[in-house]
Amino acid sequence: MNATEASLRNEVKQLAEDAFHRKLISGYGDGPDVSEFQIVFEGKPRHFPLEQAKSFLTALLADADDLNELI
Repeated sequence: MNATEASLRNEVKQLAEDAFHRKLISGYGDGPDVSEFQIVFEGKPRHFPLEQAKSFLTALLADADDLNELI
Protein backbone atom coordinates (compact mmCIF):
# COMPACT_ATOMS: atom_id res chain seq x y z
CA MET A 1 0.00 0.00 0.00
CA ASN A 2 1.44 3.37 -0.95
CA ALA A 3 1.32 6.55 1.15
CA THR A 4 -1.61 8.03 -0.80
CA GLU A 5 -3.70 4.89 -0.36
CA ALA A 6 -2.80 4.73 3.36
CA SER A 7 -3.83 8.36 3.80
CA LEU A 8 -7.13 7.73 2.00
CA ARG A 9 -7.77 4.63 4.14
CA ASN A 10 -7.19 6.69 7.32
CA GLU A 11 -9.55 9.39 6.09
CA VAL A 12 -12.24 6.79 5.32
CA LYS A 13 -11.79 5.24 8.78
CA GLN A 14 -12.27 8.66 10.41
CA LEU A 15 -15.43 9.30 8.39
CA ALA A 16 -16.73 5.82 9.24
CA GLU A 17 -16.02 6.31 12.93
CA ASP A 18 -17.96 9.59 12.88
CA ALA A 19 -20.87 7.96 11.03
CA PHE A 20 -20.83 5.02 13.45
CA HIS A 21 -20.94 7.24 16.54
CA ARG A 22 -23.80 9.20 15.00
CA LYS A 23 -25.58 5.85 14.44
CA LEU A 24 -25.73 6.30 10.67
CA ILE A 25 -23.96 2.98 10.06
CA SER A 26 -23.81 -0.08 12.29
CA GLY A 27 -20.26 -1.17 11.53
CA TYR A 28 -17.15 -0.69 9.44
CA GLY A 29 -13.71 -2.12 8.82
CA ASP A 30 -11.15 -3.25 6.30
CA GLY A 31 -12.49 -5.18 3.35
CA PRO A 32 -11.19 -8.53 2.14
CA ASP A 33 -9.00 -6.69 -0.38
CA VAL A 34 -6.48 -4.03 0.68
CA SER A 35 -8.14 -1.53 -1.69
CA GLU A 36 -11.63 -2.08 -0.21
CA PHE A 37 -13.46 -0.90 2.88
CA GLN A 38 -16.50 -2.56 4.46
CA ILE A 39 -19.44 -0.49 5.70
CA VAL A 40 -22.47 -2.03 7.37
CA PHE A 41 -25.42 0.10 6.28
CA GLU A 42 -29.05 -0.78 6.90
CA GLY A 43 -27.95 -4.13 8.31
CA LYS A 44 -26.04 -5.21 5.21
CA PRO A 45 -22.25 -5.32 4.89
CA ARG A 46 -21.13 -3.61 1.72
CA HIS A 47 -17.65 -3.55 0.23
CA PHE A 48 -16.54 -0.34 -1.45
CA PRO A 49 -13.35 0.75 -3.18
CA LEU A 50 -11.72 3.38 -0.94
CA GLU A 51 -12.72 6.39 -3.10
CA GLN A 52 -16.32 5.20 -3.25
CA ALA A 53 -16.39 4.58 0.52
CA LYS A 54 -15.19 8.13 1.08
CA SER A 55 -17.89 9.52 -1.23
CA PHE A 56 -20.61 7.39 0.36
CA LEU A 57 -19.68 8.38 3.93
CA THR A 58 -19.25 12.05 3.06
CA ALA A 59 -22.71 12.14 1.47
CA LEU A 60 -24.25 10.21 4.37
CA LEU A 61 -22.80 12.62 6.93
CA ALA A 62 -23.81 15.68 4.87
CA ASP A 63 -27.38 14.40 4.55
CA ALA A 64 -27.55 13.85 8.30
CA ASP A 65 -26.26 17.38 8.92
CA ASP A 66 -28.87 18.81 6.55
CA LEU A 67 -31.61 16.88 8.34
CA ASN A 68 -30.43 18.08 11.76
CA GLU A 69 -30.61 21.70 10.57
CA LEU A 70 -34.29 21.21 9.78
CA ILE A 71 -35.11 19.94 13.25
